[in-house]
Order: sequence, then structure tokens, then C-alpha cells
Amino acid sequence: MTSTQQTPDILSAEFAADPYSAYRVMRDEFPLIWHEPMKSYIVSRYEDVERAFKDKDSAFTTDNYSWQIEPVHGRTILQLSGREHSVRRALVAPAFRGNALEEQFLPVIERNSRELIDAFRADGEADLVSQFATRFPVNVIADMLGLDKGDHEKFHGWYTSVIAFLGNLSQDPVVAEAGLRTRTEFAEYMIPIIQQRRDNLGDDLLSTLCAAEVDGTRMSDEDIKAFCSLLLAAGGETTDKAIASLFANLLQHPEQLAAVREDRTLIPRAFAETLRFTPPVHMIMRQTSSEVEVSGGLIPAGATVTCLIGAANRDDRRYAEPDTFDIFRDDLSSTSAFSAAADHLSFALGRHFCVGALLAKAEVEVGVNQLLDAMPDLALQDGFVPAETGVFTRGPQSVPVRFTPADRSGSAGAAQ
Repeated sequence: MTSTQQTPDILSAEFAADPYSAYRVMRDEFPLIWHEPMKSYIVSRYEDVERAFKDKDSAFTTDNYSWQIEPVHGRTILQLSGREHSVRRALVAPAFRGNALEEQFLPVIERNSRELIDAFRADGEADLVSQFATRFPVNVIADMLGLDKGDHEKFHGWYTSVIAFLGNLSQDPVVAEAGLRTRTEFAEYMIPIIQQRRDNLGDDLLSTLCAAEVDGTRMSDEDIKAFCSLLLAAGGETTDKAIASLFANLLQHPEQLAAVREDRTLIPRAFAETLRFTPPVHMIMRQTSSEVEVSGGLIPAGATVTCLIGAANRDDRRYAEPDTFDIFRDDLSSTSAFSAAADHLSFALGRHFCVGALLAKAEVEVGVNQLLDAMPDLALQDGFVPAETGVFTRGPQSVPVRFTPADRSGSAGAAQ
């Protein structure tokens, strides 16, 4: 049967304005696309993206990161495989789970959220993106690493430049140059701090990384710098957009917001559904080690494969009514949503599952709880409809809200 649809172009303005309509066409009619400008195959169905991430048959690798990520971060854990990967992951992962997360870093998360909220809770209005979501995860990471939060603008500028480099699908030379410059600037900033911290270990994450040892292996200054760069970019950009999108989704579904406000144990469900419905990262690349068959045809060995998370997470072959935001859906588990066994694909899967998933979950739970406590009648500004922007990463640029202001002593003021 001849298709009446035109193959969507992910570099087009139409795609950037509404990728979800294009995703539907891709899944149904063009599940495998060769995109000449990107020199990449594109897959969009859940089963194909899931397979690429789990990589049980060793057909999909992260070799693409040698040109996609290493130029701006240095060599990171994402590029490693086998024992080298397992040892490096064992060096960094303990800081992001269990007692270390609960006892050492949860107070840091709570303090940073409270400080940001206190700055606007008496105003009666705020933009949850610029005044909270954009600043919160970066401040948390800086505090965790024992860095100066006064350098927030530097951190934000660096990770914005890195994300732009990673999402530079059209190969804009200005964007590429800015990303490469970031690697040099970040190294000049971080390496002296790492060296000083090795001589004066404290109770921060950077000291933990300096002292960590597994099977006689320790991280070099360059290893630590690269991991910190990755942490700032991945932890900042993705959590920033996840928090903004979560509130945008809930505020546009008042009945679900009311349910979360009443029962805070629903926050993980709201976060998991946000990750599925409006993921902060819409595409991740892999590289094939051998010829592999997917929906729609064959991908040759050595090819770059663009895995469309944003499309796969709305595949009606996997989810009922996938274009509906529903925190109560029964085909998405919140129990496993922040583990390598997640039903959604927003943290990837398998051995390269996001090491910071539980940190992101903790930040979201704390931030949502504190915002709802401080602003129980939180609502969108009249007439405002949040709009997403971005292609590689995507989220609302602004979420302006109104609420009953607290008085300067911190208690709720009279309704305005």
C-alpha cells in the first residue's frame, strides 16, 4: 500500500513546533528512516528503542559518544563497556543511592529548594522555570560537589552550551565552537579545585570521588572533571525540564493536581508519567556493532542510530491512550520507574541506565512537596498555556503561576 504521508524531517521548523504529530507518523508509517543530513538512522517505536537501550544482543553500543560527547566532556562513563564500565560505575554510583543520598545529600536538596521558594513565596506570583526549576538542580549539584553556588551563572552557561552542542543536529559551527570552548573553560575551573580537594578531603561529593577506590582503581583528575561536567549537564538540564514539565502538566490537569496536593505519595506517579508524556530528553544515539534488524528494515554495522525517546514513550503499541497525561494509568509502574527496569525510556535502560535517576527523583519529590506546602492554591496565570520548545531536549520555557502570598514571617497571607 502506498503511503500518503511525507517522511517527517526532525530538522524542520514544523517538527520543532510539534514533534508529537511527527512521531505518530514515524511510528505508524516510517519506523526506520535514513536521515541524510544527520547521517543517522532514526527509530521511533518502543520495541526498537527499548532493544537499543537494553542491548541484550550487543548489537548497539555507545561508541558514538567518542565524537558526540567526548569533545565537550572528556571521556565519560557513558562511553565505557565491560569491566572498565562496571568499575567506573562502582566508583560513582554509591553516592547517588541509599544512605549516601538519604543522609548526606537529602538535606542539601531540601535546603536549596527552601531557599529558592523563600525568595518568591511572599510575592503572590512567580515563574517556576526561571525562579525555581532552572536554578534548583544546578544549585544542588554545586552544593553536593562543594563548589561555590555564587558561580551558578558559569555553571548554567556551561551546561547550556554543552546541551546545545549535543543537540546540534544541523552542525551549526558557532554552536560547535562554543561547546568545545566550554570543555577548556570547565577544565581550567575544575582541575585546580580537584587537586586542592585531594589534599583536603571533606564530606562533599567531590571528596568522595577523589577518595573512591574499587579493585585498586581510582579516578584521575581528568576522570573526575569529566564526570562533574557530565553531572552538571545531565543533572541540570534534565531535572530542570522535568520539574518544569511536571508542573506544566499538573497545572493543566487541575483534578490530578488536586489529587497530588491531597496525597503526596502520588508525586512519584506524577513524575513517572511526566517522564513518559513529556520527557526532558527526546533522543539518544547509539552505534551498531553489527547489522541489526528493526521495525522497518535493516541497519548496517557501524551506523549511528537516533533513538526517539519522545516517540517511543507515546507508542500506542505499548501504552493505552498515549497522548493523554494520566498519573493513574495502569500501564506505567511508579515502583520501577526510577530503576533500570523502568517502563518508560527517559532514563535509558540496561547498563547505561541513568546513574542519577534517584537523585532526580529525590529533587522532584522535595521540590514538589515544598512548593505545594508553600503555595497550596498554586495555579497558572490567567490565560497562560505552557508551550514546549527544543528538539534534542524539550520543555516549557516559562510556567508563570499565581498563589496566595505568604506574609514575610512565612505564614499564608490573606487572599488577594
